[in-house]
Amino acid sequence: MTALPVVANLINGEWLTSDHERTVHHKFTGEAIAVAYDATAEMVANAVTVAHEASLTPLNPLERYEILRAVADEIAKNRDELALSVARESGFSVKDCLGDTSRAVQTMLTSAEEAKRIDGAVVPIQAAPGFAHRLAFTTRHPVGVVGAITPFNSPLNTVAHKVGPALAAGNAAIVKPSPFTPIAAAALCRMLLDAGLPAGLIGLLLGPGDPVGTALVDDERVDFVTFTGSTATGKSISSRLGLRRATMECGNVSATIVCRDANVISAAQQCARGAFRKSGQVCTSVQRLYVHSDVLDEFLEELAASAAKLVVGDPEDPATDIGPMISEAAAKRAEEWVNAAVDQGARIVAGGKRSGPVMSPTILVEVPSGTRLLCEEAFAPVVSVVPFEDFDAAIDAVNDTPFGLQAGIFTHDIDSALAAAQRIRVGGVVINSTSSTRADLMPYGGVKDSGYGVEGPRYAVREMTEERLVLLEPAGDR
Repeated sequence: MTALPVVANLINGEWLTSDHERTVHHKFTGEAIAVAYDATAEMVANAVTVAHEASLTPLNPLERYEILRAVADEIAKNRDELALSVARESGFSVKDCLGDTSRAVQTMLTSAEEAKRIDGAVVPIQAAPGFAHRLAFTTRHPVGVVGAITPFNSPLNTVAHKVGPALAAGNAAIVKPSPFTPIAAAALCRMLLDAGLPAGLIGLLLGPGDPVGTALVDDERVDFVTFTGSTATGKSISSRLGLRRATMECGNVSATIVCRDANVISAAQQCARGAFRKSGQVCTSVQRLYVHSDVLDEFLEELAASAAKLVVGDPEDPATDIGPMISEAAAKRAEEWVNAAVDQGARIVAGGKRSGPVMSPTILVEVPSGTRLLCEEAFAPVVSVVPFEDFDAAIDAVNDTPFGLQAGIFTHDIDSALAAAQRIRVGGVVINSTSSTRADLMPYGGVKDSGYGVEGPRYAVREMTEERLVLLEPAGDR
């Protein structure tokens, strides 16, 4: 019998196992594809010690650039192999994983460029009374140690979004990936070492949020925490940080508005993609669709037709569009939410079926307000379509959740577009595309229970550095 590949913890350049063994499964077939080893409490403490010491002598910007650029090239070189590996551990179609791998190239490349662009600003101090003879400016400095806690739904690119800017800013980084998907994170760490990154500047700790993630967060030598995951976990982490800084990218119940004047066919096709890609397991997946009553029938027909064209099955099959959810338990929960909505009066237009961990793309209408599908993050390939007559009421409905990550609107009317941009309380409003639209270099973050702080390499670098004022006074007599 062939031994399974091993995924180990990385501390000071050494790959370490433990007595806490965890099997990584193929999310479609269920077969074992690797063995991972959870970090012990001692490993967590040692990883932070090593990272803290390494952070005291940061690389210069050119060195950071060269290393990150080399990793971007290496990801591009191994794109197909990495995508297939991610498809196996995550369940996402190899089509999606190829796209995510290409995005990781850009994330690391952009992070490399940002390493050369960290700057401060001149402060016009001479305008202050008594300061005419002085000079003032600001500089930016690494925070120290960045703890990066990442989810299963983008095992390579989300890790890149945290590690790339952290290293570009001159910090040390310790990654704690989802126990469902540790393989891609380990691959990225290995590429960083191979590119010449000093061993102490990158660490990898495996295992669940409790106790591994908790131990990492609770170590006060971790100067900054960047987290992507559920709102409940984000709140728990925030409560433990005290005055230490963080970026929290949490959940959402993402909405998109389709106005009467929209290009209905295009909107429906984009919404199908935005709702169902990665089996809906994306923070910005379209979960609520507010569609003007005048175009509802046409929109629903095209949305259902687009969903029907999606190939559901083995993520390794190049023809597959939608693979399994991260686990059968997650698919069962989605099925239960759909059934509960139907029991309350909702009607299924398409889908609604589950086979093991695979949930078919599901469209519902007549979903009563107050149901979980309209109020809580489903994180599943399920979308609820709600008709509206009054545009202001549609905006109010989009805002009527505790969340605020991104929202979309389809319209040809500039006034409607601007009204949405001004009145929808989210981190990003996407016009003539869905809530799920994202470019990796753009600022990305939420408000309310969707979190705080901003991702995107340029913006994350600023989050992960400290601003320092320098005030100069001539040494001569005055």
